[in-house]
Amino acid sequence: MAKVLMIDYEKCTGCRLCELVCSVKHEGVSNPTRSRIKIVKWEMEGRYVPMSCQQCESAPCMVVCPVKAISRDGGMGRVEIDYDVCIGCRMCIAICPFGAMAFDTLAKKVIKCDFCDGDPLCVKFCEAEAIQYVDASMVSAVKQVAAAEKFTGIMQKVAAAIATV
Repeated sequence: MAKVLMIDYEKCTGCRLCELVCSVKHEGVSNPTRSRIKIVKWEMEGRYVPMSCQQCESAPCMVVCPVKAISRDGGMGRVEIDYDVCIGCRMCIAICPFGAMAFDTLAKKVIKCDFCDGDPLCVKFCEAEAIQYVDASMVSAVKQVAAAEKFTGIMQKVAAAIATV
């Protein structure tokens, strides 16, 4: 079964440790701009959202690549880049709806999450557990439970408000 990164932005503290460990793992330097995961920040709201490749089933990056350097790994189900074929045209960056593809200006190559070959460091270092590496089928179930819990809380508040009328 394919696995994915499941991100719960409500748990993210914005520490950006995931970005740092990612850049160290892949590039050997502590530099968030060279990370495959990015923290999008809304400072005024105090909200931080880790963004990473969604490993799309119908990945636009694969479709748009003129030299077919982007393909799906059959074993892990991840979308990956063949750097021996990639020409660096950046069409994949332009078309990604999540902004998950990036261009490393120092290495002169397109970068994206590769799940650290099945052992994502961002998951290991996220103390808030905002990032988890789970079976793809589990994401929907977890979100359904969370939605049901929120709905139950809302309905309890409505019931309590009605009882006071």
